[in-house]
Amino acid sequence: MRHLLRAEVRRLLATRLWSGLLLAAALIGGGMMGAMALVGPENFDPPMPGLHTEAGIRAVLGILGYTAFVPAAIGTLAVTSEYRHRTATVTFLFAPRRWQVLAAKLGTYGGAGLIYGLLLAGTAAAALFTATATQGISLGLPTGSVLALLARIGLAMVVYLLIGVGVGALLRNQVAALCVVIGYLYVGEPLLMMIPGANALYPILPGGATASLTDFTYVADAMSQELGSNAVTLVPPAAGALLLTGYALAACLAAVILPMRRDIT
Repeated sequence: MRHLLRAEVRRLLATRLWSGLLLAAALIGGGMMGAMALVGPENFDPPMPGLHTEAGIRAVLGILGYTAFVPAAIGTLAVTSEYRHRTATVTFLFAPRRWQVLAAKLGTYGGAGLIYGLLLAGTAAAALFTATATQGISLGLPTGSVLALLARIGLAMVVYLLIGVGVGALLRNQVAALCVVIGYLYVGEPLLMMIPGANALYPILPGGATASLTDFTYVADAMSQELGSNAVTLVPPAAGALLLTGYALAACLAAVILPMRRDIT
């Protein structure tokens, strides 16, 4: 099992996917957070509370949660590329016990997701503290609370990468899997929030669980106000963490069980 894990790590490091993963984390975390902090959320259109308020800090940090399509897409690409280029066939020939190969892949991708989340959170924290310090802005939340929120966002990114792995194992077609992952996160859940009655499901979906984990209600509240509907009530942060854990486990099970007996040629 150990040699399979080492082989998967070497395979990931040998691809451009790894460098792209690190670059995306730095650009989204440091670049986007730095730009938002320098511009100031009160200057957004529509304007948001400033960084000197608790609501402003939570809103700006919560926006990072909406970049979850990046690790999800990377997880999807990692799995579907195996079927697209037929490298999975060779791997399974040399290691007939598929569950061990799949477990090694999950361990590798989970570790990659953790590194992505840590880099995203770390660069975002550095950019936020640097930008506000240069402008003389006192943050609306204590430093410890800001770091805790960023840590939650980082862990959520691990879940989304594993969800991408599960979707890739389920569909295998690279284009279809990417369309499902990105379309669901950017179209499916927002549309659901617009449908009266059906929007009650949003809090238990991945996006709603992430919003509750990071205490980011700005988008849901703004959409409810715009549509004149009842505000969506998110679950407590602890319940959001449990929901995301459940989605991660479901994705892992899908990634292991589905390819066990399926023809990969």
